[in-house]
Amino acid sequence: MLEAQQKTDAWRVGHWGLGSEFSHYTERMGISSDDRGVLVRCPACGKTNRHPYQSLDRPIRCGHCKTTLPRLGSPIDVPTGPAFDALVSQSPVPVVVDFWAPWCGPCRMMAPEVEKVAGTLAGSAVVAKVDTEAIPELGEKFLIRSIPTLMVFRGGRVVTRESGARPAADILAIVSRS
Repeated sequence: MLEAQQKTDAWRVGHWGLGSEFSHYTERMGISSDDRGVLVRCPACGKTNRHPYQSLDRPIRCGHCKTTLPRLGSPIDVPTGPAFDALVSQSPVPVVVDFWAPWCGPCRMMAPEVEKVAGTLAGSAVVAKVDTEAIPELGEKFLIRSIPTLMVFRGGRVVTRESGARPAADILAIVSRS
């Protein structure tokens, strides 16, 4: 999976001319996930642990060294449609989703704000990022016509939808209203 993502990133860099700015952006994007949970690296031993979607409301311990892992304070990078469906349907906390694309200037401007929101909401909500270029079926499924678009999901259902770049305070207000 990582190799495929690297090839996709290389194509985008060459095709869209995003160069090192894009590489820096993708390195900051967030935490990996799959269709069973979020993949979290232990700060003590460096081992990767899977945090199941259904337990995102509580901390877990590293399977190797038993250190309690920190709450998710960064956006989750959603790699596939099935991983997205599992996240929004199984999460016991609200899921704030940023639908974006690497060529989108407002999306790149909003990325640090989304990072702030993820840190602020750690433990009470989860922030995820969906690259609509990499997973176009999700853009089609949710009728994404402009990016960035934010959606808040509860229990697998969309409860709020807003389009356009926003500062962290506005994103937090959207989440609190939903």
